[in-house]
Amino acid sequence: MQRIIFIENSKRRRTVYLRKIFGRFTPAQILVFGFAALIMMGTFLLMLPVAAREGQATPLITAFFTATSAVCVTGLVVVDTATHYSLFGQLVILGLIQAGGLGIMTMTTLFAMLIGKKINLRERLLIQEGLNAIRLEGVVSLVKSIIKMTILIEGTGGLILSLRFIQDFGWAKGIYYGFFHAISAFCNAGFDLFGTVSGPFSSLTAFKEDPVVSLTIPALIILGGLGFVVIRDVAAHRRFSRLSLHSKLVITITLVLVVAATAVIWLLERDNTLRGLTPLGTFLASFFQAVTPRTAGYNTLSISSLRGATQFFIVMLMFIGASPGSTGGGIKTTTFGTLLIATWSVVRGEIDVGAFERSITQDIIFKALAITMLAVSLIATVTMILTITEKATFLDILFETTSAFGTVGLTTGITPDLSEIGRILISLTMYAGRVGPLTLALAIWQHRDQLGFHYPEEKIIVG
Repeated sequence: MQRIIFIENSKRRRTVYLRKIFGRFTPAQILVFGFAALIMMGTFLLMLPVAAREGQATPLITAFFTATSAVCVTGLVVVDTATHYSLFGQLVILGLIQAGGLGIMTMTTLFAMLIGKKINLRERLLIQEGLNAIRLEGVVSLVKSIIKMTILIEGTGGLILSLRFIQDFGWAKGIYYGFFHAISAFCNAGFDLFGTVSGPFSSLTAFKEDPVVSLTIPALIILGGLGFVVIRDVAAHRRFSRLSLHSKLVITITLVLVVAATAVIWLLERDNTLRGLTPLGTFLASFFQAVTPRTAGYNTLSISSLRGATQFFIVMLMFIGASPGSTGGGIKTTTFGTLLIATWSVVRGEIDVGAFERSITQDIIFKALAITMLAVSLIATVTMILTITEKATFLDILFETTSAFGTVGLTTGITPDLSEIGRILISLTMYAGRVGPLTLALAIWQHRDQLGFHYPEEKIIVG
């Protein structure tokens, strides 16, 4: 009896001690540290000799880069996943992709629910921060929905891809390839295992005219990039008119970007990388390459062979990225949309900023502007440094940096040749892109209480 009391008191003291430690951190700081801890754990596992095909320890910087890319669901790699890592290493990468794609708080909440732990208010605030949820109420049920949606979507995609890959690789390898690439696509990671089939760093170029692969992978990417809140909203209401403003913006901007990007890539590449393909193959390749810059990282066309104009256009798509609360990165579609709407309102001389008969508050506009400016500053700074440390053209470096920030994973081919400084900088850029530039900034600079007064207003000249 005394021993039971002693154990209970020890648990209570440990809980109080942990609350004192973590109570000092803001939700943004806990999220930032959580992703960092997951990257460190992944780095350690990938450095183990059992994680490599050759049975030798992977160098620290290489393991760190790969772990960061997996946790941040990017897909940039300095060594080919299929040819360098063993089955154990590949499964570690897959686990990091799933954990990074769903988010730290989603995985933590899932574990808490499995052991029967109640979710308190502070943990709900952390979930809200991690999922970019608008309201605090219902965040736990949202997590449950996320788990169900993930299992359903990844399971369906994995089954379809497995049936296709079984034809080429047999049952065991076909099923493994199917579910690996379904999880990687839905999480917008872009890791592939075709290095032993089509050559290292080949991605999905062998399937550019394959309708099953070229339609299933983009479908998974789009669903993963819409955001769990939007998918849940669509499932609940089913009619566009009944959706929230957030969902309407996400769906509209996503549709416009995919259609426009498909047309632009077809126009720019029809006499280049698309030459010689069948009409169906031309459409599939254009559509696939229009979807993947939205933070997925797969490619069926050789990125290094694209025209400079096409590469720069893809840079813009990568900068915009996916949607809030999704598995993707970038400044997000709603941020881009908010700035477009605000600009259009200023041009028309309107006071209110809004869309779909709803007004957008000023704090949202300021937040969108802050996210965009922080993103531009980060990309510009890293690009400038890499032009000094790396032997590559400016466009290649800008492409690589934007791909890292947008957690995309597309590359013109310079990733394996990056110097150690370059690898570290790109890793940090992937990390900043995954946690979000504003979240990272808030984690570094503590939020001050608002002043109880306002300074006198005075106009300045702009424009």
